[in-house]
Amino acid sequence: MTSTVAPSAAPTAGPRARRRSVTVAMCACVLVAQSLVAAMNLAIPKIAASGLHPSAAQLLWIVDTYVLVFAGLLVPAGALGDRFGRKGVLLTGLGVFAAGALLSALAPTLVTLLAGRALSGAGAALLVPATMSVLLHATPPDRRAGAVAAWSTALGIGGMAGNAGGALVLQYLPWQGLFWAYVPLGLALLLWVASAAPRVPRQTAALDLPGSALLVLGAAALLFGIIEGPGLGWTSAAVTGAFALALVVLAVFVRHGLRAAHPVLDPRLFRLPHLRAGALGIAVTFFGMFALFYVNAQFLQYVKGYSPLQTGFAIVPLAFGMMAVTRYGLRWAQRVGEARTVGAGLVLIAAGLLLLSTADAGTPYVRYVVFLLTMSVGAGLAMPCLSHAIVASVPAGRAGMGSGLQGAARELGAALGIAVVGTVLSVRFTSGTGHGAGVADAFTAAAALGYRIAAGVVLVLGVAVVTGLRTGARSGSTGG
Repeated sequence: MTSTVAPSAAPTAGPRARRRSVTVAMCACVLVAQSLVAAMNLAIPKIAASGLHPSAAQLLWIVDTYVLVFAGLLVPAGALGDRFGRKGVLLTGLGVFAAGALLSALAPTLVTLLAGRALSGAGAALLVPATMSVLLHATPPDRRAGAVAAWSTALGIGGMAGNAGGALVLQYLPWQGLFWAYVPLGLALLLWVASAAPRVPRQTAALDLPGSALLVLGAAALLFGIIEGPGLGWTSAAVTGAFALALVVLAVFVRHGLRAAHPVLDPRLFRLPHLRAGALGIAVTFFGMFALFYVNAQFLQYVKGYSPLQTGFAIVPLAFGMMAVTRYGLRWAQRVGEARTVGAGLVLIAAGLLLLSTADAGTPYVRYVVFLLTMSVGAGLAMPCLSHAIVASVPAGRAGMGSGLQGAARELGAALGIAVVGTVLSVRFTSGTGHGAGVADAFTAAAALGYRIAAGVVLVLGVAVVTGLRTGARSGSTGG
């Protein structure tokens, strides 16, 4: 009896175990890459008080450099994987990510730290698109929906994992300890992927290096103007020049995209109202969420007196609220329409930001959680519909570009949210200027203003998002 069962069971159990290992490995990769975006926010108070002596604007660059490079290289990195092999690019990305963390941990100067952050961002951009390609190749068609759902969940909770994991590290170690923790993580994932992941057949893919460079340069110029405006002066030559450069470069990027045979991002796709609204909506959602993440870590430590450990876990309810609502987002949209569902979600994100602007040193944690859950419900309602709007609009032959567009919109929205609210903080409050109730009150007032401005941006741009979704629904425009 035993001899007849074992041979038939082995072939089934083996492939199933390998598929599970690949799925878990790919999910772990994207979770680690996304977690570093949020984990950095917890380290800001320690970096501000360190021997690097960063200014308020430099603190923003420490956070945003990773996100900017990550966002700018996501789309071309997908094409790179198609041409040179997804597994090889994934392994390279993990190695570059770990090398960037090592350089950051050893950084003796601010410039070196920024270089390490940029290097890690490039590694993250290489690995994230490749994980999806490897996952789809390793998963049978009838199981791909579940695998993609697991991958998306890992990406979504990466920020919460970064908060919790970063809290554990920073509670006991200096800020360098955060980067030291990511070095073995990256190397361990590299070894795991090398042994578990299958090789994916290469495809012909054109690399649009000029388009990629223009996209990164335009976004960097825009962020430079926003971040450096308070310190250099909004009318200074450097700041006005940065905004002008951003406009010119992005205009050249659009012109290049219209003329190139295989552009990194085809501007013609934005003629589709649903896609245009979906991309803007994702950027707006992450703008609001990362405005929260940047201020929250400092508010809870400076004003509420929380330890890094308490700070990291204080925001965890946000993840549970988002996961609980996300599964119902598309179902709700089928009943009342995408535009209404997304509109309600963006209003709740703005409402959560406005509620958080009322928080001070005396605000009970239970009330603070209610404010966080208001935002998480909004994000959970909006995100599935916005992602679906892009996926349903992009032609089948450009699915990879649609995926890259979602990632780029997500990370650029996060970078702008951090930049805008951080700029408000730098105008109204400078870290490390003193101690005591007066400083806490000053930070509370600055944070409140930052939250209100972020809420206003979400509401104003939210009108454009809802209008685009309604226009798309009336015209029935999709990419097929």
